Amino acid sequence: MEPMTISQVSKILGISTRMLRYYEKAGLIESRRKEGYAYRIYDENTVCRLRRILLLRKLRIPVRQIKIILQNPNAATAVEIFQKNINELDEEITALSTIREILSRFANELANATGLPLQSLLEKDDILLESIESLALVSINFKEDQTIEKLNQANISLSQPTDIRVIYLPPAAIAAAHYVGDEPENHVNTLLDGFVRENKLHKIKPDLRRYGFNHPNPVDETGYHGYEAWVTIPEDMEVPAPLIKKHFAGGLYAAHMIAFGNFNEWEQLFIWANQSEKYEFAGDMKDQEHMCGMLEEHLNYVNHVELENTEPEDFQLDLLLPLREKQP
Repeated sequence: MEPMTISQVSKILGISTRMLRYYEKAGLIESRRKEGYAYRIYDENTVCRLRRILLLRKLRIPVRQIKIILQNPNAATAVEIFQKNINELDEEITALSTIREILSRFANELANATGLPLQSLLEKDDILLESIESLALVSINFKEDQTIEKLNQANISLSQPTDIRVIYLPPAAIAAAHYVGDEPENHVNTLLDGFVRENKLHKIKPDLRRYGFNHPNPVDETGYHGYEAWVTIPEDMEVPAPLIKKHFAGGLYAAHMIAFGNFNEWEQLFIWANQSEKYEFAGDMKDQEHMCGMLEEHLNYVNHVELENTEPEDFQLDLLLPLREKQP
C-alpha cells in the first residue's frame, strides 16, 4: 500500500486530522516525512495500528491503557487491563440493576397511590430511602453484554451527550494567537502560555477564559490547517506582537464537556441543536474560515499554566455551539 497523507487517512478511517495529531502526540502512532515532500505521511503499518486503536476506543479503552497495550505485545497485559475494565462495568451494571428495581418499586407505589405526593412516598419508606442514598452515581448506561454486531450501535448510544448546558458567554477583550501550518495548535499554545505566565495573567485575572477554533479548517489533502486561540484579558491591557488584541462579542452557546481528543462528539452536539424545540444553530456554515462560529474552551487552563507539565489527555474542553432562541 502506498503511503497516505493525513487527510487520506482521516477520510478512510473516519476520524479527524486533529485526532490523528493527538494520537501521534500521545505516542500511539508515528508519521514520517518523505524526501522532497513537505507533508506528513503514514505507512501501511501505521494505518493498521490505527485500526487497532480505533477498535479499542470503541470498547471504551482509555488512551493511556491503549498505549500500555500497544507497548506490550504480550497478551497478558491486555487481559489484565480488560479484566479491570470488566470489573468496573460489572459494578456499574450492578448499580444500574439496583436503580431499575427501585424505579420499578416507585412506579408500583405511585400506581397504587396516585393521590399521595412523591415526598410522602419517599419519607414513609426508610429502607427504600437508605437504598437510594447508598448508590454511587453512574456515568454510563451500558446494561448488558453486547455482541460484536451490536458494538457500533452501542457506541452511538454511549456517546450521546447528556450534559449539554445552554450558557451565556460574556463579551471580553482577548489576546489572540494565530498560526497556519503544521501543528498550529502547538504554535499558538506556546505563544499564549508564555504570554500568560510572563504576565501572571491568571493572577491578575483569575476569571480568565481560554478559547480556540480552527482557522481555517483543513481544506485539502495535506491536512494543513490553521488554529486561533484566545485568552481573555483586562480591557486596558496591551499585548505584544505577534499576539493581537481583539474583542469577543460573547453570546448564547450550547456547551458540552469532553475529554481532550473526543472531537467526534461535535456531531452529537449538532444533533441536539437540530432536535431542540427552543434553540437553533446561530453560526454560519459557509464560514469555514472561522469554524462556523464554533469554539472550544479549555476548562482547566489555569491548572495547566501553573503546573506547566500537564499532558493533553488531562485536559477537559467545552465544545461551544452558537445558539439563538427560535422565533415563535
